Amino acid sequence: MSLRPILIHPDPRLKTQAAPIEAVTDQIRTLAEDMLETMYDAPGIGLAAPQIGVMSRIIVMDAVKDEGVAPRPMALLNPEIIWSSEDRKIAEEGCLSIPEQYAEVERPAEVEVRWLGLDGEMHQERFDGLWAVCVQHEIDHLDGRLFIDYLKPLKRQMITRKMQKLKREKARG
Repeated sequence: MSLRPILIHPDPRLKTQAAPIEAVTDQIRTLAEDMLETMYDAPGIGLAAPQIGVMSRIIVMDAVKDEGVAPRPMALLNPEIIWSSEDRKIAEEGCLSIPEQYAEVERPAEVEVRWLGLDGEMHQERFDGLWAVCVQHEIDHLDGRLFIDYLKPLKRQMITRKMQKLKREKARG
């Protein structure tokens, strides 16, 4: 397992649709392990492959935040939302590719997701609360969409300028 560098917005790869995964291979399993290690290290609750420059439809997540509750690391290959509740929820979102920037985003309160697991089997689960926010946010990454795309243009431009400045500062060392 190894930590992977996380891309910072703006980066064209973050706005590109990821390709479906054809088969569960050892390379895909290693990618999932690396992504989980990178996510936990960041620290975050979700990470999509495009965020580390891999243009494949895989996300990892673990939205367990309560003390004393065992972690629940998940790897979802080719995830798709097959049902969304009509109820909406506004939640503050952040992103490992847009560090230290947060905004309220409205999304369906519950979603049902189907995906291919690392075991080669199809899985399906209904998510709510933080899990629902996380899975929708990460699936958006696979479609080249960021949480700031839900914001008004002025706020989105302000955050993008902050990220450009951050990238310049990091490049200078």
